[in-house]
Amino acid sequence: MLSLRIAKSLSLCALIGLSCLAKAAAEVNVYSYRQPHLIQPMFAVFTQETGIAVNAVYAKTGMLERLRSEGRNSPADLVFTVDIGRLADTVSAGLTQSVESAALKVNIPANFRDPDGHWFGLTARARLIVTSRKRVAAGEITRYEQLVEPKWRGRVCTRSAKHPYMVALTASMIAAHGLDTTKHWLRGVKKNLARKPQGNDRTQVKAIYSGLCDVAVINHYYMAKMLADQEQNPWAKSVRVIFPNQNDRGTHMNVSGVALTKYAPNRKNAIKLMEFLSSLRGQALYAEKNGEYPVSVELGLDQNLKLHNPLLESWGPFLQDIESLSVISSHRANAIRVADQVGYDY
Repeated sequence: MLSLRIAKSLSLCALIGLSCLAKAAAEVNVYSYRQPHLIQPMFAVFTQETGIAVNAVYAKTGMLERLRSEGRNSPADLVFTVDIGRLADTVSAGLTQSVESAALKVNIPANFRDPDGHWFGLTARARLIVTSRKRVAAGEITRYEQLVEPKWRGRVCTRSAKHPYMVALTASMIAAHGLDTTKHWLRGVKKNLARKPQGNDRTQVKAIYSGLCDVAVINHYYMAKMLADQEQNPWAKSVRVIFPNQNDRGTHMNVSGVALTKYAPNRKNAIKLMEFLSSLRGQALYAEKNGEYPVSVELGLDQNLKLHNPLLESWGPFLQDIESLSVISSHRANAIRVADQVGYDY
């Protein structure tokens, strides 16, 4: 059963029978895997500037099933997701349509959007290595590939290799090195684990703070969330942040993104919202409110422009892996298969 929550300041009709979403003169209906507080501020500004109401429904699971069952009668115009895997799954399910927009092509780099226009990245997430400030020297590890080195035996913590963030990282390794090398790499990381893979990204940082391990892999924005949390602040301060692979291909990047649904009843308004969120105004709001990196060519790649987030600015510019996420996503099935073959989670 869907676990739905309403974005508090956004209009929404009853949960039962989502097809009854308001029929306003100017509106766009959103199904979102993203939590309301992460997208609500951007929607509010969009409505203020355009007069177009945004009706949003949040669900942790079951969104694709809902879209399939609703078919042509679905009120949804846009689907917001938190990972390239879910974007790709939505497209593969035949639930999206292509968008031709000059603004989206200008605003969003080619590696962060579907070549056929079925999905577009709106924010970027760096997959960091974090290490203990007390037990690991600065510069001791600088690449994902070094996670297999013998000196890290019993010192590495990660979440499940089946989690979308880990799947994407493994898929990026396949794109960079091929399947056989990546299988060897993942087997090596498994040998170095301090414990069975478990928990979320924050759990890995807590494990370093507790002395259970010394090295972990996390998405960058969790650092901002932990620093702002009274209990978790000491966890975050106990680790050193590393942007891996700065001397070769760059740090692996994932995205949160959006896709236009196949039967979008408010297509024009939906595209307006997509274009707004990819604009400098929308991208600056994302960075300020969520601590995520802009995908905007100007904000994301021109290091002279402010990122509207003190923590991101303090980390400074870094080299991003610019391999197309469409290419990386094509290796997801093999990434999951390799994880099974090496018994990573067991």
